[in-house]
Amino acid sequence: MKVSVIGASGRVGKTAAFCLAEENCVNDLVLISRKESIDKVEGEALDMYDALAAKDVNVKITASYDFEDVKGSDLIVLSAGQPRSAGMTRMDVAIPNAKIVAEYSRAIAKFAPEAIILVVTNPVDVMTYIALKASGFDKNKVFGLGNHLDSLRLKNLISQHFNIHVSEIHTRVMGEHGDNMVPIMSSTSIGGILLKYFKGYDDFDMDRTVEKVKNAGNYVIQKKGATEYGPAFAISNIATIVLNDEKKILTVSAFLDGEIEGVEDVCLGVPVKLGISGIERIIPIIMTERERTAFLKAAELVKKDTDFVVNAVDEDISSK
Repeated sequence: MKVSVIGASGRVGKTAAFCLAEENCVNDLVLISRKESIDKVEGEALDMYDALAAKDVNVKITASYDFEDVKGSDLIVLSAGQPRSAGMTRMDVAIPNAKIVAEYSRAIAKFAPEAIILVVTNPVDVMTYIALKASGFDKNKVFGLGNHLDSLRLKNLISQHFNIHVSEIHTRVMGEHGDNMVPIMSSTSIGGILLKYFKGYDDFDMDRTVEKVKNAGNYVIQKKGATEYGPAFAISNIATIVLNDEKKILTVSAFLDGEIEGVEDVCLGVPVKLGISGIERIIPIIMTERERTAFLKAAELVKKDTDFVVNAVDEDISSK
């Protein structure tokens, strides 16, 4: 399988590329950067080759600024864009990133029309919508990282609190990848036991935990300047599930057309079944009234943000 990473000179892009290079399902990896960053990306490729040799992994890695090299890609990771600095919200980088995402999405449609696009650029729900419209692809072939990373962060915090192996924690975050994320605590379970029935639940500070998930990215950015390993491994996780046609259910940012709570014309984090064709099915979910209200609020706010960004860069989206 062939995977291309656009924005491979960035911290998330290069780390995701290395994670993908280790996967058995990837045998051809293309690292796309701007021309001025090509030396750095070529260096990354050489460094990866040395590391992969130590693990007896054989994969072709191409560093390039020529977009034609994405031809034949099965999956394209779109991580190019302006990163957040400490104190910045994801929406602070929305307009410049929308122009970048629109440009690359049109190029993907031209050179790799059969590819699936995994959007990583923030604000990811808005950027997923931009990528979908600019590429002209079917909605099942364009989706964003979003709440899959939030779900992993929540899973980790619950595991730490209860001192239970992380594989036993089953939870999900929906809605926006941002302040309006909606943790679905009503169906969260540990070892098949609903969280509210698990011993020690009374000592679990749910609100504080959710607040930690919401601010997880900012915490990391304040400490080291950027998130890196979490997003990269989450990207690799999604890519592997798609390329191996594993039919697993993950929460990614997907275009909604009424499948959940009647929400339409917006990209939000929702449970989907992923396979080789991308999103095979959006999975409806029963929520509590509080969760449902929060989800609808997230839909309204993300739709408002999306409309604002689309209007600001409409020419970039529609130009061919």
